[in-house]
Order: sequence, then C-alpha cells, then structure tokens
Amino acid sequence: MAGLINYDAYPIDETGSKRDSIVQSVRKSLRQDGCAVLRGFLTQEALESITQEVDLVADRGHRSFNKTNPYFTADDPSLPENHPKRRFFERSNCFIPADNFHKTGSLRQVHDSPGFDRFIQDCLEEPDHCFFRYADPLADVIVNAAQEGNGFPWHFDTNNFTVTLAIQNANAGGAFEYAPNIRSIDENFEEVGRVLDGSSDKVVSLELQPGDLQLFKGRYSLHRVAPLVGERPRYVAIFSYVEEPNMVGAPERTRQLYGRVLPIHLERAGMRSDSFID
Repeated sequence: MAGLINYDAYPIDETGSKRDSIVQSVRKSLRQDGCAVLRGFLTQEALESITQEVDLVADRGHRSFNKTNPYFTADDPSLPENHPKRRFFERSNCFIPADNFHKTGSLRQVHDSPGFDRFIQDCLEEPDHCFFRYADPLADVIVNAAQEGNGFPWHFDTNNFTVTLAIQNANAGGAFEYAPNIRSIDENFEEVGRVLDGSSDKVVSLELQPGDLQLFKGRYSLHRVAPLVGERPRYVAIFSYVEEPNMVGAPERTRQLYGRVLPIHLERAGMRSDSFID
C-alpha cells in the first residue's frame, strides 16, 4: 500500500495537528455545500497503476444508452408532463462493477489503506452506528468509464455518501456539476425542476484532476457529469458509504447501472429504512 496515497500531504493514518486541520477543512466544505476535494491525494505511481488496472477490465463494464429521470424510475403518467419524475434525459455511460477489482489490486488497496475509512468517517462526522461500507458486491468499489457524449445526466445517488478518486480525464469536458443539498426531508421537486431547466442559481461546476479525492453527499444533491469530448475515456473510481449496515441497491436500478443483479439484491429488496424514491 506504500506509495499509493500521498501520505506526506495527507497523513490520514496518523494523529496530530496536520490531520486535524485537514479534517476540519473538509468538514467546513461539506457543511457549506456537501462537497469537498483533496487535491493530489494519490501519488503518480498510484495513478499509473490504477489506470492500467482499469484499462485491463474496461471491456467488462456495463454500457448503456437510454433515457433516465433523476430518480431512475419509470414514467408516471399521473403526474404533470413537466414534473421532474417525467423529465427524461439521454444517458450514455459505462460502469465497471466492483467484482472486477481484486483485493490485491491497487484500487482496493487504496480503499483498504491504513486510516482510510476512519479518515472518511471523521470528515463526514458520522458516528460508528451510522457509517458503513456499502455492502453491495457490485457497487462498493466501482469505476465510471465514460466515453464521449452525454456523460451522466442529472440524478441523485442511492447511497448517502460517495467518495471518488479522479483517475483519468477525457480530452475535454466532463466537469462535475451539482446543486448542493436541494432535498432533505422532502424531494423539493420545484427546485429540482429549475435545475433541469437550467434556470437554477444553485448549480456549482467543479473541475477534478487525476489524483483528486472527492467527498460528496450525493443522496441529497442533484448532480451530473457534463458532456465529454474526445477519444480518451474519463475514469473515476467510486467508493460508497451508507448509514445502515448490509445496504444494497434496488434491483431495478442495479440492473440499469450494472446490467445484472445478484441474489442479494432480490433478497434485500424493500428492506431499506429510508423513504426516498431511490
């Protein structure tokens, strides 16, 4: 695991004032808008190793070309035509499922590095009983391998907290755009509609660079990847954390994102305690 994380800049495996300062800075950003970025979190060695690892399994990704609404649900004709649940956008994307990345590979070694989970938990200010690795065997550690085109349209995440590592950018485009915390105790369809219309003043645009670590509360912030340009794919690794143990994705959305479901998805369908659409 040595040489993968830039421990000189981010001593996440230690105690002391430098780590404390980093945690406080991340917490401040998360409180303000649900997003924090740690620039240059990975070493160049890690970037090269993980990029090679992803290249080797890129052909195993699930590629899909369809239309989705922000909630990944079917159309509901009982609602007005301009309702966010009836607003569908082209999606052209590829997710490489988690079961393609081995325990000994560089990507999972970063996830399993000393202090990594505790650092993330401290940054998110989550108590032990509300912080768990995503238990989904297809989705706990994945890579989004996006090609030229529409990127990923506006959506909410199923899991409460998402941790991403930028691995490789496209030739151009691909900014991460998000509307911070626009749903909490309710869906806030009115503001979601303004984001979809391009009339919201709440949207933030973020340019991530290879090696950056991003913490994001995507369960509550509508977000997308802006259209990509060029032949080079955009690689982003995604580590997911949730508020309850043994949580996995809903069968419908899992099939949409990864092209298949496992028995565990069917067994645990409908067992989540939250009431969000997905």
